[in-house]
Amino acid sequence: MARTLIVPGLNGSGEGHWQWWWLRDQPGARLVEQEDWARPDADQWLAALEAAVRASPGAIVVGHSLGTILTARLAESPVAPMVGGAILVAPADIERTSRLHARTYQFGVIPRRRLPFPSILVASRDDIYMSFRAAIDIGTDWGSEIVDLGYAGHINPASGYGRWVEGYRLVPRLAAAGRVAPVETRLVR
Repeated sequence: MARTLIVPGLNGSGEGHWQWWWLRDQPGARLVEQEDWARPDADQWLAALEAAVRASPGAIVVGHSLGTILTARLAESPVAPMVGGAILVAPADIERTSRLHARTYQFGVIPRRRLPFPSILVASRDDIYMSFRAAIDIGTDWGSEIVDLGYAGHINPASGYGRWVEGYRLVPRLAAAGRVAPVETRLVR
C-alpha cells in the first residue's frame, strides 16, 4: 500500500522532475500510471487515479500541472473519503494550457468544488500555464492552504526544480491540517 500517490500531468513528469525524485527519496511513494501520457483522457486518467486511491486508502495525492486538475476531480468521486490529503503543485489552467497543447482541452472545465480532504496548493507568480491570480482563486475555491513560491515558473526542471526537498516539508504541514496520518518523510540533501 502506497502512502503517497504521485500524479504527473501531460507527458508524465520526465526524468529529473521533482516528482521522480520524490518517488526515489520517499518510502511508500507510488506513481499513478496512465495508459497514454501524451493524450490525456480525463475519464481514463480519473479511473486510474481512483483505482490507486482504492488500493492505498489514506494516501496523500501529490499532483503537478494537469495532475492537480485530475486530483481535484476526486472531489466528485466516490473514493473522495479515502483520500488522506493532496499537495497540488503548479495547477494548469485548461483554457490557457490548451493554447499551447491542444490535446489538454479535452480535460474540460476546472472543478471549482471545495475539496473534501485537506489540501495545499503551491503556486508560482510567473507560471505560463496559470496566472498567479487564477491559482489563488482556484485554491480558495478548493479550500486549500496556499503556498506562494514566488517567481518559480512551472515548478519543473526547466525552472530549476529537480530534487525539491522543500516540497517534502509540505507533507507534515498537510498532516497537521487535517485527517492525514503522519507520514515518514526524508529530507535529502
